[in-house]
Amino acid sequence: MYTDTERCVRAVRSKDARFDGWFFTAVLTTGIYCRPSCPAVPPKAENMTFHPSAAACQQAGFRACKRCRPDTSPGSPEWNARADTVARAMRLIQDGVVDREGVPGLAGRLGYSARQIERQLLAELGAGPLALARAQRAQTARLLVETTALPMAEVAFAAGFASIRAFNDTVREVFALSPSELRTRADRRTAARAPRPTSDAPGASAADGTRAAISLRLPFRAPLNPDNLFGHLAATAVPGVEEWRDGAYRRTLTLPYGHGIVALAPRPDHIACRLSLTDPRDLTFAISCCRRLLDLDADPEAVDDQLRADPRLTPLVDKAPGRRVPRTVDAAEFAVRAVLGQQVSTAAARTHAARLVTAHGVPVDDPEGGLTHLFPTPAALAGLDPEALALPRSRRTTLTTLVAALADGSLGLGPDSDWESARARLGELPGFGPWTVEVIAMRALGDPDAFLATDLGMRRAAAHLGLPATPAALTARAAAWRPWRAYAVQYLWATDDHAINRLPADTPAA
Repeated sequence: MYTDTERCVRAVRSKDARFDGWFFTAVLTTGIYCRPSCPAVPPKAENMTFHPSAAACQQAGFRACKRCRPDTSPGSPEWNARADTVARAMRLIQDGVVDREGVPGLAGRLGYSARQIERQLLAELGAGPLALARAQRAQTARLLVETTALPMAEVAFAAGFASIRAFNDTVREVFALSPSELRTRADRRTAARAPRPTSDAPGASAADGTRAAISLRLPFRAPLNPDNLFGHLAATAVPGVEEWRDGAYRRTLTLPYGHGIVALAPRPDHIACRLSLTDPRDLTFAISCCRRLLDLDADPEAVDDQLRADPRLTPLVDKAPGRRVPRTVDAAEFAVRAVLGQQVSTAAARTHAARLVTAHGVPVDDPEGGLTHLFPTPAALAGLDPEALALPRSRRTTLTTLVAALADGSLGLGPDSDWESARARLGELPGFGPWTVEVIAMRALGDPDAFLATDLGMRRAAAHLGLPATPAALTARAAAWRPWRAYAVQYLWATDDHAINRLPADTPAA
């Protein structure tokens, strides 16, 4: 979009927040860059240039606006709606792969050379993988500086910087303020409200097992309807791994350097997020997981406008706009749970999953609630005894074959996955029919066009609305909903009076 100058100028002049994250405005006369909705007086059109990423602005020598804080805008919805190499690269960079594995690691995951990845990202985003990762490190650093009491050395370490000097230089270059000045400004902003959240243990690290707690806000593009999003997560929660407590969805997280617990609660203009991490270096990855879980980088205006074009869907969209697709923090975990949920009730699927968790999951301590385990990894499940599973024999074979493919790497379902290749590989496994493949594509792979034409709830909703109820006919009708058929599924499911479609009642504190 950033190449459409006239459209960008209109968005800036109208301060349209719908375009935050889609593009960034660099102001030639001031040397700063802003989000489209910046509250400052819009500059003259001839003084504006437009860039596709914050990293591209920084690469061009612009610093972040202190009023609109463009580095904290929602992420571009393109990276969750596309499956090409650039989109897959961006999802991996958002997960911190460049910080952990370098550009060669990023390129290797995508099956390209480092030079090819550099060329593709520069052509589309105006910045290479190192610059994009640097911009993300700066954003993470700002978040830690402003929302925790972590010492600056710990902030630099947690944000992924190799040295204190690199941290200080980057913060000054990107924000035109030193780290201590950023924290002072944040203290002034919050002085009249609640005190700035602090970490439970400022010097926490994985070495001593102490957990550092961080509270932050996750932005999104309005509207956002939390009913089916949090309702689905709470209704299908695996005991010990997930729970709904005190108005928040809580769960354990398996992370690259350690583990964590997150609490996510819907608010009118943001998602309140509280992360407890055994290693603060996992912050970037954990935030990325949470945003992906709640589909927070979606563009609800584009989705709803497309679906409203079908008169059968118009009343559903108008009644409760902004539905998101509840996704997952771990694609392998969801694939296992999808198999456990084949042809059984939600309650039975939770019971089967809870047994696996108790037998094979890593125990964790949760002083604030009832979480007890991490969901077992494919490696942990690879040696399970099929005879110990209270499942039909055919489903035991399906589960053990899936786990083996995930454990040996012959099946990849991560953010770097090619959606169609993953579908094809899943379809080769025994016991994987269209429903299982598509629900994994929708919630684990994140394909916004995944479509569950054979789902019983979908077919009931379709018949009730006067839509074709057979899978073939419904699929043909749904062609007009592309590329947002996964969102149409959410609207159709919402016609049923089921717990997945409403916010749950609070679970009393223990």
